[in-house]
Amino acid sequence: MSAKKEQATLGGGCFWCLEAVYSQLKGILKCESGYSGGHDPSPNYDKVCSGRSGHAEVVRLEYDPEVITYRKILAVFFAIHDPTTLNRQGNDVGPQYRSVIYYHNADQHDTAQAFIEDLERRKIYANKVVTEVAPLSNYFPAEAYHQEYFENNPMQPYCAYVVAPKVEKAEDLFGDLFRRA
Repeated sequence: MSAKKEQATLGGGCFWCLEAVYSQLKGILKCESGYSGGHDPSPNYDKVCSGRSGHAEVVRLEYDPEVITYRKILAVFFAIHDPTTLNRQGNDVGPQYRSVIYYHNADQHDTAQAFIEDLERRKIYANKVVTEVAPLSNYFPAEAYHQEYFENNPMQPYCAYVVAPKVEKAEDLFGDLFRRA
């Protein structure tokens, strides 16, 4: 395995869903639930859920680009959430659930913009993609009990009825990327 590590930060609704998928992919070295993009200097779950902190629920990935590319990370991202709904994923409603890609460098910005433009050109979705592409700002790790939430709470109702189907969908679409594949 290479010694090279890069980071990606994505928001696509509840961070439990994203973390549950990405934590199982080959090349993902670390997957952390957190908050990003807001103005509050000390966000926590309650503040973020109020929608007033400005933060989105996100996952920050540390990955090996020789095992999984940034484009492949984006392909998974756009397959496991609805990038056409503003500030909403299913029953999760509010700006904290917005679809957003926080880029860490110019290459990520350009790749994300080109990826979205390609989705739009090919009319992959019936509605316009509203995913925000913004520089990473004000990132904070979520509280410890949010980390590995699905793994630690698979029978919790939200996990069983919302998270598990997203993991299954990702596994159906990207099974070769999963560690257990």
